[in-house]
Amino acid sequence: MPWKNQGGGPWGSGPKGPWGSGPQPVGPRPPDLEDLLRRAQDRLQQLLPGGHFSSAGIVLVLVAVALIWLMSGFFRVQSEEVGVVLRFGKYVRDAEPGLRYHWPYPIETVLLPKALRVSTLSIGMTLIDDPARRGRTMRDVPEESLMLTGDENIVDVDFTVLWRIKPNSVDPKGVANFLFNIQNPEGTVKAVAESAMREVVGRSSIQPILTGARTSIEQGVQETMQKTLDSYGSGILVQQVQMQKVDPPSQVIDSFRDVQAARADLERLQNEAQTYANRVVPEARGRASQIIQAAEGYKQQAVAEAKGQSARFLQVYDEYKKAPEVTRERIYLETMERVLGGSEKLIYSGGSSGQGVVPYLPLNELAPRRAPGPTTSQAQPQNGSTR
Repeated sequence: MPWKNQGGGPWGSGPKGPWGSGPQPVGPRPPDLEDLLRRAQDRLQQLLPGGHFSSAGIVLVLVAVALIWLMSGFFRVQSEEVGVVLRFGKYVRDAEPGLRYHWPYPIETVLLPKALRVSTLSIGMTLIDDPARRGRTMRDVPEESLMLTGDENIVDVDFTVLWRIKPNSVDPKGVANFLFNIQNPEGTVKAVAESAMREVVGRSSIQPILTGARTSIEQGVQETMQKTLDSYGSGILVQQVQMQKVDPPSQVIDSFRDVQAARADLERLQNEAQTYANRVVPEARGRASQIIQAAEGYKQQAVAEAKGQSARFLQVYDEYKKAPEVTRERIYLETMERVLGGSEKLIYSGGSSGQGVVPYLPLNELAPRRAPGPTTSQAQPQNGSTR
């Protein structure tokens, strides 16, 4: 007997299988597309005048769509942004901060890069979250900070780069170059900064790098970075390079500090010795100069006195040759005057009988005290009484 699936087949009525149940729906049913289109058409007809599509309704819809499309061209540029307007993907102009307008999509589009913001990039160090301190801590990145110096030493350099997009006063197309010439600006700046620092450090010795050459190294890195970025046409301006930490590697830093301390002691001792030499040598030179000058003065004095005595002797001799007796008498008198001028003299005139002479007379005590003997020029003979 043929089987007919009427009313659910021989096992009952309804959409059931041979075990008494039919297929059960799983999950929500998808919406009916025809039903959605029919509902949208009904709502649109309700909005149109007359409840059906007419030429006036179509024009009204097109005008509304055109107004909405034109209104979509308004955009706002924030204070730290610069609007870059593209027409069919080609750069057209820049838009200053404020409310601006461009032709709606797809004719024109606008890009809003942070052109007035100064970005900070750290190389050789990174910030990580520290749950113990409830904040962020600095972690060293050796693969970025370890560099080889010109004298074949290794130095650990952490530095920071401050950069921004070139303003229009520096480069009128700086923003456009920044957007279209490089794909990853931050990665490009980081790679160029690390390469420039390695180049400058590789030309320098470790001692100037650790002591007083930081300023020159920072300037050299900034100039090298700017030249490289300009060759890329990146539109990036490097404002400053700051070296945060410059140390030897952590494995040898203790030994290096011992060497530095020994060098400091050596310089200190050299400075002390130089200070002592600067004090002693001038004093010795001054004393030597003083002795030489005193000897020179004594020499000139002795020579002058000898010349004077010889000249005086020659003059006396000339006079002596003219009148020997008179000159001899004068010399004798001058010599006696010089010899007896400072001694005490007593003159006694009396007869040979000695009448009236006191046997003891302390003439030395009775004589008035005289001042120290006069010089030869002061002792003059009086009426020849000293003869």
